[in-house]
Amino acid sequence: MGNLDDMLSAAGMGGEADDYSAPEGFRSGFVSIVGRPNTGKSTLTNALVGEKIAITANQPETTRHPVRGVVHRDNCQIVVVDTPGLHKPRTLLGERLNDMVHETYSDVDLVALVIPADEKLGPGDRWIYENVSKQCKNIMGIVSKTDKVSRDTIIERLIELQELLGPDAELVPMSSVSGENINTLVEVMGSLLPEGPRLYPTGHVTDEDRDTRMAELIREAALGGLRDELPHSVAVQIDEVLPNEDREGVLDVHAVIYVERPGQKTILMGRDGRRMGTTIHKARKELIALLGQNVYLDLRIKVLKDWQSDPKSLGRLGF
Repeated sequence: MGNLDDMLSAAGMGGEADDYSAPEGFRSGFVSIVGRPNTGKSTLTNALVGEKIAITANQPETTRHPVRGVVHRDNCQIVVVDTPGLHKPRTLLGERLNDMVHETYSDVDLVALVIPADEKLGPGDRWIYENVSKQCKNIMGIVSKTDKVSRDTIIERLIELQELLGPDAELVPMSSVSGENINTLVEVMGSLLPEGPRLYPTGHVTDEDRDTRMAELIREAALGGLRDELPHSVAVQIDEVLPNEDREGVLDVHAVIYVERPGQKTILMGRDGRRMGTTIHKARKELIALLGQNVYLDLRIKVLKDWQSDPKSLGRLGF
């Protein structure tokens, strides 16, 4: 039998129970945001949560694992799950990411299919819908990036999406950049969730652990400005985080960037190590914001040959 606090908490009583209390008619649940790579899912997740919990980049297939963020409102609590984009895999990593996505949306209360306003709905979107609809029947549609196109184009996308999802599906056009219709999207998502208590305490933002968030921020900094296939070959692992022995209040963060080939390491280093210096500068700034204290970042690059297709290497990197 647990202690008294645990028993009171389980009964909805006790000091911390207020963090989970909810009024009558309160709705809560998990919402999986799905779509093709690079449709703005991570930017949308950050906009909904109101805090940066998912990294963003110009390259597709940036997200490598489901990222949970909690949206708090007076009448609902939405646990947003940002997933890697479903795609036809070229590597073992790609296969594992797809499996991860399938597992995620089979356990959620609502799926939100995102298509960008600046691209016509295509075979990839239909393929994703066919896969999603086999495991979750509660599906809504989101037209993202409305700030990039005209009103007429937005209407075209909405019509295309309605034809795909059916006449009864809820649709919301929105922009994560301008904030247009973010509150409307939250209201619609909340209305499609079941009635229930808060799933997380008030103020809880994400399930992501500290080291995972740090590794992702470093990877985001390393990806900045890259335009070719290299982004898929970049992985980051935190070795250790220790208090600096000489400077009080400073954390020493030791991390490794893994790539698949020596030439990729050369690209990330840049001429005379300048690109690496820029990566460290950008990443350190983000780490300081995340941790709330000064950081010394020791960042190295190592070659782990063909890690995307090697089971042992994938396991070592947490995939």
